[in-house]
Amino acid sequence: MRGRDARWHDGRTFSLVYHDTDEHLQLLRDAYSLFLAENALNPMAFPSLRRMETEVVAMVAGLLGGDDQVVGSMTSGGTESLFLATKTYRDQARKERPHITAPEMILPTTAHPALLKSAHYLGVKPVLIPPGPDFRADVAAMEQAITPQTLFLVGSAPAYPHGVIDPIEALSALAQKHGLPLHVDACVGGFSLPFVRRAGHPVPPFDFSVPGVTSMSADLHKYGFAAKGASTVLYRSPALRRHQFYVYSGWPGGLFGSATVLGTRPGGAIAAAWASLQSLGEEGFLRIAKTIMTTTHKLIDGISAMPELFILGKPDCGVFAYASSGPDLMAIADQMEERGWHIDRQQLPTAIHLTITPAHAPIADRYLTDLRECVAHVVAHPELASQGAAAMYGMLMHIPDASMVDEFILSNFDSLYR
Repeated sequence: MRGRDARWHDGRTFSLVYHDTDEHLQLLRDAYSLFLAENALNPMAFPSLRRMETEVVAMVAGLLGGDDQVVGSMTSGGTESLFLATKTYRDQARKERPHITAPEMILPTTAHPALLKSAHYLGVKPVLIPPGPDFRADVAAMEQAITPQTLFLVGSAPAYPHGVIDPIEALSALAQKHGLPLHVDACVGGFSLPFVRRAGHPVPPFDFSVPGVTSMSADLHKYGFAAKGASTVLYRSPALRRHQFYVYSGWPGGLFGSATVLGTRPGGAIAAAWASLQSLGEEGFLRIAKTIMTTTHKLIDGISAMPELFILGKPDCGVFAYASSGPDLMAIADQMEERGWHIDRQQLPTAIHLTITPAHAPIADRYLTDLRECVAHVVAHPELASQGAAAMYGMLMHIPDASMVDEFILSNFDSLYR
């Protein structure tokens, strides 16, 4: 059944799977299988899982500039981490800022859509602010959007679409000026940026070392190279995290308390995340960061050398996107997919996205060769812009009614999951 799946092991994908070595992958399998049946729903029944979770959170807090007051939880992924941060600030406001009756969050349009999803579920209005020309958060525009109903502000480290870090220090100053919380979504960069900095590359302050940052999210199953289903959400104080918890004492089945969204929580994901951090250690993550940045620079330099293509913004890590100054980029993407590459397509502006892992080091030259040949082929055959997926993307991008595009996506889901 896996025969038609994306070829991530060959470095042919640039998202979804984060792979270091086959030996590390086997370690994850072993650790996960040891706790395949265990359930972190009840930490008193499984103190081993409680210990591993608290140690993972402590390691992440230390990595992200936290002191001994920073606390957090492991979650099933970045979406749950962002959901919990939104819930925490909503419930904090219910107790401490009762004047907020129509809560709002202010975030750049480049922030992850999981924040919009959490807002949708939790009854919070998202106030979306376009970024500046460098694709980073427009702090002045975000300040103008602040109202008495503002719950919290959001910045990304980095924002996924273009791999750039929002100006967290300026957002921190803005949050402190208005007495607001600031969540930094480091789901992509939390386990990469600290080591990119140690490898000698410039990384601006983005974590708990910045005083106005009150919470963060960081995915273990991305650049933490853990098994899928593992992320963290961290808070500057236990008092803030308390608003994340749900308790109910009136159930005939017993006293009920839930630290995160999930009830049953797979022990394997916790064990594999703990094993990944313990196994790789600081030396392992530094090795990975050096490999990623070397490969990233090779790809960026190679793409920039093609006159038809250009990099969007100035990426801060191994995440970036490129666009076209002439030939249809979606037609180029079609041609690359015919050669076996799984291409991540973006919009506003139209771009191709890459997330670099160690798996891409051996195939970077092959990618650049194929890309040059595909660009030349599309230049020679402009009619390809009206064929295949390129035609579909071209049609969708020119539909003025967004609800029609939404309906297309929903219909596609109906078909995929029939």
